[in-house]
Amino acid sequence: MLMLWAAAAFFLGIHLIISGTPLRDRLVGAMGEGPYRGFFSLLSLAGIVWLCWSYNMALEGPNELHWVTPDGLKHAAPLLILLAFLIGVIGLTTPNPTSVGAEGLMENPGTVKGILRITRHPFLWAVIIWGLTHMAMNGDEASLIFFGTFTLLAALGTLSIDAKRKRLYGESWKSFVATTSNLPFAAIFAGRNKLAIGELGWWRILAALVAFGALFYAHLWLFDVTPVPGWYPY
Repeated sequence: MLMLWAAAAFFLGIHLIISGTPLRDRLVGAMGEGPYRGFFSLLSLAGIVWLCWSYNMALEGPNELHWVTPDGLKHAAPLLILLAFLIGVIGLTTPNPTSVGAEGLMENPGTVKGILRITRHPFLWAVIIWGLTHMAMNGDEASLIFFGTFTLLAALGTLSIDAKRKRLYGESWKSFVATTSNLPFAAIFAGRNKLAIGELGWWRILAALVAFGALFYAHLWLFDVTPVPGWYPY
C-alpha cells in the first residue's frame, strides 16, 4: 500500500507543483514550450503507469474494506458513468481555451458555446464524476487511493488552470470567465449564459454513446469486473 501512496503523491505532485505553479513558467522559459510539454508528458505517462501498477499490486495484498456498496448504487453507477462520458467526449471534441495550445480562442467572442456554456472544464468534471462513482462503488482502501487521486487532481486542476490562465492572459481570460463557470451550470443559473442543447453537436453525443457502449460491454473483459451486478455477457 505504501507504493500506491507514493505513486499517488508523485502523480499529484508533478501536476500541482510543476504544472500548476509559476515553476512551469520558469521551466518553459529555460526549456521552451515544446520541450517542456514533451518532458511533462513523459513524467505524466510514467506516473500513470506507476499508479496503475501499484494499484494492481495493492489489490493483491492486505486491503482494508471501509464499506460495502448498496445494490441500488451499483445499478445506478452506469448512468453516472454515461453522464461522465457525455460530458467528457463532448468536452474533448469542443474547442476550448482551457485546453493546451488553444489559448488563442479566448480572443474569439463566439467561442463560448455548447458544453462551454455549462462548464469551462468539461473533461475534468467528467473525471470527477467518474472518480467519485468508482470510489462509491469500491470501498476498499486501494481503490479509494487510486480513484481518489484522479478525482482530487481533476478537482484541483480546474482551479489550477483558472489561476494559470488568469496569470498569463489577464483581460482576455477575464472576458472568457465572465460568461462561463467552473461549477457546471453555475453561469446559466446566474444568468450569465443560457443552455443551448443544439450546440452540443449530435455527432459528439453519438460518439459519447458509442464509446460508453463499447467500454460498458468490454468492462468485464478489461477489468474482470462486471459493470452491472449479475450481468455476464460472455
